[in-house]
Amino acid sequence: MSDVPMQRGLATRPRTGWGWFVALGVVMILLGVFAWFDVVAVTLAGTIFIGAALLVGGVLQVAHAFMDRGWGGFVLQVVAGVLYAIAGLLIMGEPVRGAVVVTIVLAVVMIVAGIARIVMALRHWHMGGSGLLLLGGLISAIVGIALYFTLPWSGLWVLGTLIAIELIFHGAAWFEFGLALRRVQ
Repeated sequence: MSDVPMQRGLATRPRTGWGWFVALGVVMILLGVFAWFDVVAVTLAGTIFIGAALLVGGVLQVAHAFMDRGWGGFVLQVVAGVLYAIAGLLIMGEPVRGAVVVTIVLAVVMIVAGIARIVMALRHWHMGGSGLLLLGGLISAIVGIALYFTLPWSGLWVLGTLIAIELIFHGAAWFEFGLALRRVQ
């Protein structure tokens, strides 16, 4: 009976060795640190990537609309695809303005999500965790408001900073996972 969990654990192990995860983690951490030193360049690169993704998505949506005309909503799909493509071209053509627009969207989302969390916490104050939910909502709303009121400057560093933080924390997670995998092998 005790062999069954061990067999399941072996079946779910990754095929690559633990060293690959550690190496991936180190590379991602280094990329994150590198990104941290030039968040403006990373912001612009990230914005261009978002524009390219919108362009490709728009072209594919228009192509799909023509491939499946009888499905319904043909005109709406074509219009949406064209708008995506135009937005992508505009963002790639003006990455600084695109970064500001992305920051505005992020600020609005943070403000709205923060307010929603605050309302939820106050409505369910009698339940556990409401204090943390309220604190998280306040922080989200305050950060969103701060981002909005520091525009256009915040538009130049926000996306790059978020990318750098993501790379560092994701790299640290892969690094730790690799070391944990080493201990169980």
